[in-house]
Amino acid sequence: MPLFKIHHITNYNYDRPVKENINQVKIYPVENEKQQVKDFELTVSGDPVVHQFEDFFGNKVGDFNVHQPHTELSIDCRMTVATDDKILLHEQLPQTDLKTLYAETEKQIFLFRLSDPERINSKAKIDAILAELQYKQLPVSEIARACCNYVFSEFQYQKGITNIETTVDEILEHRQGVCQDFAHVLLQLLRTAGIPARYVSGYICPNKSGLRGEGATHAWIEYYLPGYGWVGLDPTNNILVNNHHIKLATGRDFGDCTPVKGMFKGIARQTLSVYVSVGYEDGHVFEDKNNVKMELQIGEGTEEWQSEYIKMMQQQQQQ
Repeated sequence: MPLFKIHHITNYNYDRPVKENINQVKIYPVENEKQQVKDFELTVSGDPVVHQFEDFFGNKVGDFNVHQPHTELSIDCRMTVATDDKILLHEQLPQTDLKTLYAETEKQIFLFRLSDPERINSKAKIDAILAELQYKQLPVSEIARACCNYVFSEFQYQKGITNIETTVDEILEHRQGVCQDFAHVLLQLLRTAGIPARYVSGYICPNKSGLRGEGATHAWIEYYLPGYGWVGLDPTNNILVNNHHIKLATGRDFGDCTPVKGMFKGIARQTLSVYVSVGYEDGHVFEDKNNVKMELQIGEGTEEWQSEYIKMMQQQQQQ
């Protein structure tokens, strides 16, 4: 059973003191039959009380507020997670047809909502891709596999081209991006075909094969397959999710799964750095660090608070 020690630090520095720094974190690893959480520790500078609850999608969420003035906020998360040795193969999935899937989706409002595609201007492009794949003639698992392969083959993996505000229309136009972009396009394809699918945030741990985005925060999707359940697909690497993927949260899109988001009151420019390391039982450690400067300022005299959500997570999932 693979065992991974993950250290994730989100650090903000402000050029002037800020206060009432309200944040929400979704960095708690999921615990199920495929991954076991051996230990978990969350430390926040200022030692605020972290209130935990479960959101609509079943994610564990933590909220906290740092009231006192400060020029730095550090969110330090350490976890040890063991994953299942078993590796799922496409050939092991049931050959469920679309008719069976549609019948089940109509009975469950949760699945129905996750099969509703985003309203985009480029719907004709999505329809054309699905027509090219002749999806109606395939079992659900093969439709998902074909769509995943299409995104991997036809879209170029390129950092720095997109950000968290990049739309599916824009991604379809320039056909470049990173893990979250590939996930959003794959979700659009699957949902347009009527297949319930959800966005997943987490980590991808390095292995001997070498994976794009490894050793850092990552994104992929899960689609619903009657007779099996949720199946994870990683379009960035064109693979079924395996025991090197550590799952944190699920939702309709990136916004539902943001690892850290928040806002503060004050007049300040900020610098954000995100550090992730993955350690193995043999002592080997893989590290990744990103820095981004936040330019937006809002005066303390207004009723508006600075929203870090706009760009602060760009580096969190742009691996």
